[in-house]
Amino acid sequence: MFYEPSNGHGLPHDPFKALVSPRPIGWISTVGKDGAFNLAPYSFFNALSGKPPLVWFSSEGQKDSATFAGETREFVANIVGRDLAERMNKSSVNAPRGVNEFDYAGLTPVPSRLVAPPRVAEAPAALECKVTEIFRPKGLDGRETGAIVVIGEVVGIHIDEAYLADGLFDVVKAGNVSRLGYMDYSTIDAIFSMRRPRWED
Repeated sequence: MFYEPSNGHGLPHDPFKALVSPRPIGWISTVGKDGAFNLAPYSFFNALSGKPPLVWFSSEGQKDSATFAGETREFVANIVGRDLAERMNKSSVNAPRGVNEFDYAGLTPVPSRLVAPPRVAEAPAALECKVTEIFRPKGLDGRETGAIVVIGEVVGIHIDEAYLADGLFDVVKAGNVSRLGYMDYSTIDAIFSMRRPRWED
């Protein structure tokens, strides 16, 4: 089949995110200028440079992660291991401002070394980042999209030594989780499904 996205696909669900997969998940922790913590997973996330090490995440709309990263110019990209997948998914809930997703998902915030946002203690690895750019990408019509792209330079890296083998980070043992299409996720050796939870008072 062939389709033009602007004209629709005619399928039960949009295949775009399933085609562009797997996508690593950046579990982004931020802190606002008022000291409030935020933790949310982003599958529009990746590395884009090695020298200097740069990573980016894209927020579809002005959500707390992008807002807080803009306020303090810092964030932490935590790596999601398989044993954290359900808690990562829980933290994706569209909770009102002021809800601490660390507490909500049963996670432990621990201080970072070089940036203000905490990292997830349970994560197999975490990247401390300082923001270099924030911008709204444009479509072919020249107009800004609703997406907000945040780029950060990695200034510090934490690795749980339990996941080092002969000096290499063991992605199979860590079970790095990536996003597929629809409700599907994957690790190196498995595919599983999770639905995003709904916020309930």
